[in-house]
Amino acid sequence: AYAPADFKEILNCSSHISFNSLSEWVRYKNVIIDFEQEVSCGLRVNPAYSEVETALYDPAADGSRLGVGMEELNRAWPEGIEGLHFHALCENDSYTLERTLQALETNFDFALKQVKWVNMGGGHLMTREGYDLEHLIGLLKAFKQKHDVEVILEPGSAFAWETGVLYSTVLDLVERQGIKTAMLDCSFTCHMPDTLEMPYRPAVLGANNEVLENEKGENCYRLGGNSCLAGDFMKAYQFDHPLKAGDVIVFEDMIHYTMVKTTFFNGVQHPHIALLKQDGELRMLRSFDYNDYKSKLG
Repeated sequence: AYAPADFKEILNCSSHISFNSLSEWVRYKNVIIDFEQEVSCGLRVNPAYSEVETALYDPAADGSRLGVGMEELNRAWPEGIEGLHFHALCENDSYTLERTLQALETNFDFALKQVKWVNMGGGHLMTREGYDLEHLIGLLKAFKQKHDVEVILEPGSAFAWETGVLYSTVLDLVERQGIKTAMLDCSFTCHMPDTLEMPYRPAVLGANNEVLENEKGENCYRLGGNSCLAGDFMKAYQFDHPLKAGDVIVFEDMIHYTMVKTTFFNGVQHPHIALLKQDGELRMLRSFDYNDYKSKLG
């Protein structure tokens, strides 16, 4: 939903803009007509199809607030809307996209006859090993030719896939009822909230990343975050050696959501942001201190 105070600034930055509801389009239609530069308007739709396994990330679920349903349109496409936007993928492949497009063509065939562009949103994990790029290329070309539309993709996660790690250090080791926990200088709720929200289990370099039936096995350690949240931990990982204070724990592939979803909960220190160059040089890009925390509070 666009806030009235922000809308003209958004238009100034945009060549295309998508609305999430018919009422929002009606509310801003005259603003766009009177605007000094041309902005092509689209409508986000719910294709009523998704293969997203985690409910938290499923924009096509029943009652979703994201995207206009086909029943709302009654097979009538709004005058002045030139584009159709959908976003129903989450780190999926081109075959999932193909099945989603089939649902779109079934449910919104009347819209595809009238629009100039189709934005297929994000979630296209085209940089993952084994992704069938040739299938994607053929699929997009065929869709573009069939419907005579411009095709837009937003592969945000693909740009950041496996491009950065979170580097942490063991501060202490505690044992309770036979379960050992390595206390870290990072936090899942502060620095990696997706691991708790989704939830998912981050891969740790050099550890067995499978969920263990027995958390009390040899060299098995829970990884504990340094906030006060009792659930700020990951269930035990198995290492090939006993951990000790000062050991390094590296979480793989953490940059894509970690950097944008961090919080200052508890005033926990934020990780530095650094660039490791191909020649081995480590260049510090950003460090955080108490003033960053304080400035968020006024």
